[in-house]
Amino acid sequence: MANRSTTAQHADRTTLADMRRELAALNMMTIGELAAKYREVFGVPTRSRNGGYLRRHIAWRIQEQQEGGLSPRALERIGLLAPQAPARWHEGLAKRKRDTARPEIVVRDPRLPPAGTVLTRIYDGAEHKVKVLDQGFEYRGKRYRSLSQIAKLITHTPWNGFTFFLGRTAVAQGSKTGGAP
Repeated sequence: MANRSTTAQHADRTTLADMRRELAALNMMTIGELAAKYREVFGVPTRSRNGGYLRRHIAWRIQEQQEGGLSPRALERIGLLAPQAPARWHEGLAKRKRDTARPEIVVRDPRLPPAGTVLTRIYDGAEHKVKVLDQGFEYRGKRYRSLSQIAKLITHTPWNGFTFFLGRTAVAQGSKTGGAP
């Protein structure tokens, strides 16, 4: 009778061989089959019809499921640095937060002026004012998550919001607390 470690090693080799076969099979799949496989492994449909993209992402997800995904440290860094990152990256982090009694820490971008500051930018002959909030921004009575969203709304082209509003042609007026940015 085989001991436990030998049995576990055999199971690991078998699982690894199964994963390699599954990854190799991706190269033989049609776009339709890849789209179905994408739905199977991610749980959502894809709009992409790019075979290379689908193969890479499906392969990554298969390996993630098999090998356990990102480390706890990587998940924590994603939570701090990219709160709008894909939800699947936050799953492990959210579970750990529920398991611990630590309060959630909201990290504010240090490049932002204080809440209450009004950013003014003249673009195409019109003056645009954006108020910095504790969480997000207010433009024309509506809240936005990022300056880039507002810059794109104004210019109809993608812009870096910090460059657009805090660059040389922009003006930041003092905050309610009286301090100038």
